[in-house]
Amino acid sequence: METVEMNSVSLKRPRSEDDVANADEIKRHKISEKSKAGNDSEQSIETVTEQPDKSLLEDTKNEIIPNDESEEQDDEEEEDSDEDGDPESFADMMKHGLTESDVGITKFVSSHKGFSGILKERYSDFVVHEIGKDGRVSHLDDFSVPVDDEVILEDPPEETFTVLSDEDKQRLEELQLLKNKETSVAIEVIEDTKEKRTVIHQAVKSLFPGLETKTEDRDGKKYIIAYHAAGKKALANPRKHSWPKSRGSYCHFVLYKENKDTMDAINVLSKFLRVKPNIFSYMGTKDKRAITVQEIAVLRITAQRLAHLNKCLMNFKLGNFSYKNHPLKLGELQGNHFTVVLRSITGTDDQIEQAMHSLREIGFINYYGMQRFGTTAVPTYQIGRAILQNNWNEVMDLILKPRPGAEKGYLVKCREEWAKTKDPAAALKKLPVKRCVEGQLLRGLLKYGMKNIISAFGIIPRNNRLMYIHSYQSYVWNNMVSKRIEEYGLRAVPGDLTLKGATAVHIEEGDVDNYTIHDVVMPLPGFDIIYPKHKIGEAYKEMLVADNLDINNMRHKIRDYSLSGAYRKIIIRPQDVNWAVVAYDDPKIPLFTTDLDKLEGKPLPVLPTDGKFRALKMEFSLPPSTYATMAIREVLKMDTSIKNQTQLNTTWLR
Repeated sequence: METVEMNSVSLKRPRSEDDVANADEIKRHKISEKSKAGNDSEQSIETVTEQPDKSLLEDTKNEIIPNDESEEQDDEEEEDSDEDGDPESFADMMKHGLTESDVGITKFVSSHKGFSGILKERYSDFVVHEIGKDGRVSHLDDFSVPVDDEVILEDPPEETFTVLSDEDKQRLEELQLLKNKETSVAIEVIEDTKEKRTVIHQAVKSLFPGLETKTEDRDGKKYIIAYHAAGKKALANPRKHSWPKSRGSYCHFVLYKENKDTMDAINVLSKFLRVKPNIFSYMGTKDKRAITVQEIAVLRITAQRLAHLNKCLMNFKLGNFSYKNHPLKLGELQGNHFTVVLRSITGTDDQIEQAMHSLREIGFINYYGMQRFGTTAVPTYQIGRAILQNNWNEVMDLILKPRPGAEKGYLVKCREEWAKTKDPAAALKKLPVKRCVEGQLLRGLLKYGMKNIISAFGIIPRNNRLMYIHSYQSYVWNNMVSKRIEEYGLRAVPGDLTLKGATAVHIEEGDVDNYTIHDVVMPLPGFDIIYPKHKIGEAYKEMLVADNLDINNMRHKIRDYSLSGAYRKIIIRPQDVNWAVVAYDDPKIPLFTTDLDKLEGKPLPVLPTDGKFRALKMEFSLPPSTYATMAIREVLKMDTSIKNQTQLNTTWLR
């Protein structure tokens, strides 16, 4: 699933002289990444999933299971995506980005006067705790490793993880995965003792399941010989032979991460554990620029091996280990609990009280947030629309053509080469990183030819492809909801839709008093949904006709791109809403303690009673597939797009 997340964003109105004077005292972080639409994480502040398969609207593109076509890229090193740019040039480039009105986000539900504040001045100002399907909020509060009732194979000693050299590990991994013609690997025992040989035997067997070992004398020296006991059969389920029967096959754990998205985190864990990323499972993807806490499950990796990673990984902590017999599934979560700090707020106490009371009592419009649509000059919904139109030349052109805006230099060169030559091989040579959508499409064109764009596009992992059409559905939904609220306001009216169980029904004239705006849902376009029976139903049809689409025929000749549709509540009322205004002097000081702070015994920050700055600390819980940025937008009454913020004020980038 496209990282198009909001980094440190100053949600500001045009400033008064007093505001300008104060602003210079605040140290702001640079934007450290300029993600483009279509990479891997539309998870930003969003929580994942709606109705399974009915919409595929969850951010499934963040699932890490690679398709067969992309396996050959597994060993590629991805270039670090963090690039700092000077404020003016980035602001200038972002003039080509989207504003909220471009994607249908135009209405508010509250009546209070808006005010300014800085969202994510520090990534630690945004903390997300996953809420499981049982309603339990995930917390990291225990580093201990569970002990099995029956232990068939004891977990290896600590020395196991350090006794092998990096070169030994590389050779053993290649042997394990049958990547070369060697039938065995010989490891010389430098300090020849029985204890040392035992540790090496254990290290090979535990770190590289499927390999067996034996000791041999060669020229007067002792060697540990690693080999495949069962040839290629050992690859089918290499951990099976060494796993206690009484132990659940999956180790569940809580992952605490800072400034990393879920996909990146799992790729890092799999690299250190020397396993494929697809043995990990999770319920939802989480934001990068945040501190997030969520449950992860991994197949047949011991808690001890996972706990060892706490000593060698930065910005990650693993804990709360348990063994269970099932993996996790995308969408099984109840939602997420957010703790958010908005710094340097300008609102009066009355404004803040009104805003937060409105959020708690009425809620906010359940718009799809800006991260759903990309940050570059080519919005993802435009590509989705071209797919649904079956206009494959347009799909190819939108993905590969030169575009203004914030992009990496090598992508700019790749696009320029494509525009000049239309040669996939030549354009591909400009890309040091082939895993991006552009690189995958170019590889497809190289493999299948320019006359078979459909197959070439199919090389892109399925979840990434579906992201485009889901973006188009979201674009339609946002626009229709704005029209609905403009036309009928915040009350249920005859012809609206509501859900009875999983089935949508129309609200009839005689029943309308039994419903409120919180009961009303609106459809995402598809072949298996119904539309409102008032003006908005006709507006859906008109919008799709304008896009050369038939609202009565949303089935695509390629099954993956057939939209069944889904329903989504138009107003969300957050749960567990709490807030406080706090004063502070130092913009670098944390304003609350995290799970890790508590485990490490760090005290609560001491805050002045009369500081130079004020911050709004807010907490709330949201269901899946809702965007916290849209809740914050309702409080501040501000456009949350990066384009709007950079045009209002570029000093926040310093």
